[in-house]
This record gives sequence, C-alpha cells and structure tokens, in this order.
Amino acid sequence: MILVTGATGSIGTHLVRLLQDRGVAFKALVRDEGKGRALGCDVVTGDFDDPGSLAPAMEGVDRLFLNAGGAQPVDGEQPMVRQQKAAIDAARAAGVSRVVKVSVSGAHRGGRLAQGAHWEIEEYLKASGLGWSMLRPGGFMQNFVTGTAAFTADGRLLDVYGGAPVSYIDCHDIAACAAALLTGSGGLGETYELTGPRALTSAEVARELSAALGRTVEYAELSPDELAAGLRVQGLPARFADDLAELSRQVARGSMAATTTAVRDLTGREPRTFGDFLADNAEALRTGLASAAG
Repeated sequence: MILVTGATGSIGTHLVRLLQDRGVAFKALVRDEGKGRALGCDVVTGDFDDPGSLAPAMEGVDRLFLNAGGAQPVDGEQPMVRQQKAAIDAARAAGVSRVVKVSVSGAHRGGRLAQGAHWEIEEYLKASGLGWSMLRPGGFMQNFVTGTAAFTADGRLLDVYGGAPVSYIDCHDIAACAAALLTGSGGLGETYELTGPRALTSAEVARELSAALGRTVEYAELSPDELAAGLRVQGLPARFADDLAELSRQVARGSMAATTTAVRDLTGREPRTFGDFLADNAEALRTGLASAAG
C-alpha cells in the first residue's frame, strides 16, 4: 500500500492518476476531505502540522510519497522541515519500508529557503533507517499557469534570471518518476536530478507562449534587486525577499541550465517538452492571464 501526500497538488494529482491507471493499491493523505473525494481514490484526512493525525494515516502503508509545500515567508526555520520530519517519524513508527521524497534542485547545507530546508530533511530521512529515494526537480512548467508572479499585470512574462536558460520540467514527469520508484524495486539510496529535455531562456519561453496562445507575449526583465524591493513593498519579510533575490542570481549564473537523463532513465521515455505542456494547458494559461489582468 502506497500513501500519497500532497495528493491535490501539481505533482500529486498526476501521481494519483498514474497509480489509478496501473491498478496499484494506494491512498491519498488530504487535509480537505471534499477535495480528496474529487480525486476519486481512497483518502485519509491528516495534516503535517498535526503529527497525531499521521499515525492512523500510515496504517497498512509500506511505501510513502513525501511531498509538501514550498518555502514560506517566515522568520526562522521553514515549516516544511518540522512537517516532513514528523511524517518521516510516523513512517518509521508504522514500519514503512521506503520513502520517495520530492526535494529541490541544488539542495545543500546552508542553502537559501527550500534548498537548505530540503537538504536538512534529506539528511534526516537518510539517518532514519528507512529506504529512500530523492527526486530533485528544478523549475516547474506548471508555475506558468499557477504562479501569477510569472507575469506582469499587463501579461508580459517576467524574466528575473537575466536571460539565463532554465531546464523547466513538467510535473507530470516528476509524478511518472515517482510512480516508477514507488512501484518498482530500483533506485534505493539514489538521488535523481530531474529536468526537462532542454533549457529555455525567457525569450524562448515567450515565443512558445505566443504560438500557443495565438498572440504576442512579450517579456520584461526584472533584476534581483528590483525583485526583492517589490516583495518588500508587498509586505514580505526582508530576509525572504533577499533570499529569493539571491536564488535568482544563482539561476542567472546558470545553476538551472543543465539537463539530465533522469526522466528517461526512470520512465523509459523522453521528458515532456514545453510545447507538450502548453498543448495541454493553453486554455488554463489563457484563463489565468485574463483573470490576472482583470
């Protein structure tokens, strides 16, 4: 039995469908039972912030897909560290044999925001005695649909990376890699850097968006300092804003330009292109941009 956490998110919804298609026994951990029912699978209610709710959720589970929210604008430790450590503790107590964790590209000791938080969780999982596999994706293609911060109010694509290429990945491919590890025997003790098939600059992304949407999408450059200043104006903590600015500088220096063969190695097929993603999501993107402009 597999337990899928983050089941209603960008990765989890794809993973649920993949496991359903394969006829694999699994259940989804959800905070909102109504949203869980919409998945059309067995669900259990629980919350990473309520460790007592995790033990019953783990009953009968031998494999865990560990995925939670990203970095939050808080002072001190990122909440995901406490939350995922609680899930790992509950998995160990329940006799779970293997955990497939979604981490982040570039996770390392002392890293900014999610990079440092995920590294700490990775180390905790490695020391837990549980079998583990780490998935480290880079930028999500889905962020162009769900992340309103990707565009200006007048619909221009924001380039906060100084024109540097980014190897965006479709969350469907992250889910497919997770499904391969959760249902197979390979990959124990391995860390996989997940990317799309090629890195794209903002100019290239704008051209592909223009073709998919049937109108010209321009892009606007925003320096890391301008990004941080804008976030502070919105009331976000200065340290959070500065950390995001530094992460943008790292990407501008090429930290997310490389591509890997991990998706092909795990799934036996090539990763989805940005064009593939847009073909499936053009209408959602068009609606999202219209809402933002309104």
